[in-house]
Amino acid sequence: MSNREDLLIIRDLVENWVVWRDAGFWDRFRTVWHDDGVMVATWNQSSADEFIAKSRAGFENGVNVHHFLGGTAIDLAGDRAISITKMTITQRAPVHDVLVDVVCTGRFYDFFERRAGRWGLVLRQPIYEKDRMDPVDPAARLELDPAVLESYPKGYRHLAYLQSHSGMDVKRDMPGLCGPAIEALYARGQAWLDGADSPF
Repeated sequence: MSNREDLLIIRDLVENWVVWRDAGFWDRFRTVWHDDGVMVATWNQSSADEFIAKSRAGFENGVNVHHFLGGTAIDLAGDRAISITKMTITQRAPVHDVLVDVVCTGRFYDFFERRAGRWGLVLRQPIYEKDRMDPVDPAARLELDPAVLESYPKGYRHLAYLQSHSGMDVKRDMPGLCGPAIEALYARGQAWLDGADSPF
């Protein structure tokens, strides 16, 4: 298989993740991952199987989350790859009795590996760069608690505000556009390409 074919397969996996997850095609969504795959997000840090179960439960209970993709850059090293994809996460939910949309812009940083001839996702770590919150009804008045809002990292503080308001336990040290967390992630990505035993 040529490098070009590998790149196309990995890009397909990145795109299928978003389409199948947001459509609720859970059996197909599972095929994107290797058996030991891990998903890290603001509201979830778990195995792929646990993430799928939580996502499915949320989907069936009306949790409204959608993902949109932009460009992808992929670094290949034999049977290993790191994929970085521009994305937005959009979540709709009530905050202080006002229905809002939060749009968070960032990147998916993915650790891929080819095992027994099959590429699969080993770890997905989103990077959160900036976000905003808007009432669905532009005439609605929304007042956020500034102390709570500012307690979250600026790359995803509105998303965290919404998710915590909805009862989710939000992780507060996710990587953003710059800083120690993103530098550590890049170092882990390079180590993965260099043959590290684990993406962590």
